[in-house]
Amino acid sequence: MFEQALADLDVEKFWRDGYALLPAAYTDDEVETMRQQAREHNQRGGELAAGPLRHVLTDRRMVQVSQKLLGTDDIIYGGDSSATINGKIRAWHKDNTDREDPDAPDWDDRYTQLRFGIYLQDHTEHTGGLNLKVGSHDICDLTSGKTIYVRNRPGDLLVWSMRMTHSGAGTLLKDPNAPRDPEPHEWNAFPDDEVAPAHDERMAVFVHFGANDKHADRYLDYLKTRTYIVNGWRKHPFTPEVLAELAAGGLTVRDMPSEVMDDKRAGLNEKWQPFWYPGMAEPEPKVIEKIVEAPAKTVYVERAPYQAPPRQGFVKRYGRATKRRLTGVLKGARQGWRDAEPKARRAAREAAAKEQTPQAM
Repeated sequence: MFEQALADLDVEKFWRDGYALLPAAYTDDEVETMRQQAREHNQRGGELAAGPLRHVLTDRRMVQVSQKLLGTDDIIYGGDSSATINGKIRAWHKDNTDREDPDAPDWDDRYTQLRFGIYLQDHTEHTGGLNLKVGSHDICDLTSGKTIYVRNRPGDLLVWSMRMTHSGAGTLLKDPNAPRDPEPHEWNAFPDDEVAPAHDERMAVFVHFGANDKHADRYLDYLKTRTYIVNGWRKHPFTPEVLAELAAGGLTVRDMPSEVMDDKRAGLNEKWQPFWYPGMAEPEPKVIEKIVEAPAKTVYVERAPYQAPPRQGFVKRYGRATKRRLTGVLKGARQGWRDAEPKARRAAREAAAKEQTPQAM
């Protein structure tokens, strides 16, 4: 049962490996109910609070796991959750904000944002589950770490760091003594008789919870740039009843749908883009402006993706930026002082300086 799985949760191992599996966190009846609700949710869209799977957020199981792993009772939810059916994202990726830049804020210290996954079918003897790279939550690349295929049963609760390198729709070989688990790109590299069968219908539920801190602020601010989630938030805003239910479930709620509803700059990136921070080599992006209005349609300018320049050390880069700014401030202050000087005093000072200047022979 969940209580025993929570008691057995090894916090130190989680921070070392980057993930944990809590067995039998949900009963068989709960799993079957969630499968039916996932179908309903798939027709409606939006995040989980918008539909029948809201109880997954509010039953306090994920909240309690988060509190134990993160060492805080202040757990935030901003509307990043989903239910998928037969998903096939096979490429290695990370879910955090800063995925390519080790000098960026996500990599300053221990990362406190978590991804939960409930896979609603067996993956001990079936292909199509989750791949992880063990220990990759502490490394800013997509190649480091041993590849494993997570062998979960229905009702197990998975949790991993959002800096963890992972992929979906993994491949499980029938041979229990196979020397390694296949990489995501090898999904069709083995004979059919060597690969474990797949379920006809694979369902999973995903949730972001995290400590209510600077990493949560940055992640949720980044999400405001993404098209897919902003569109969902605008279609399914948090109602007062939903906000109250989430709060009663032990969550601090950031009302992201309300923040983006009338924000013309929100939701313009179809794909992930590096997210600006002070000291970044790339200048701060310009505000995106409305440029065309037509009946029933408004068009906005979107800044083009950029190629990141060669990285400089953070301290060196930030030091240069600070020096430039201070130089400009001091120069402006001196000029302002001179401009404010009374005209008679300035004329006398300039005449005295001219008299002291040696004349050319």
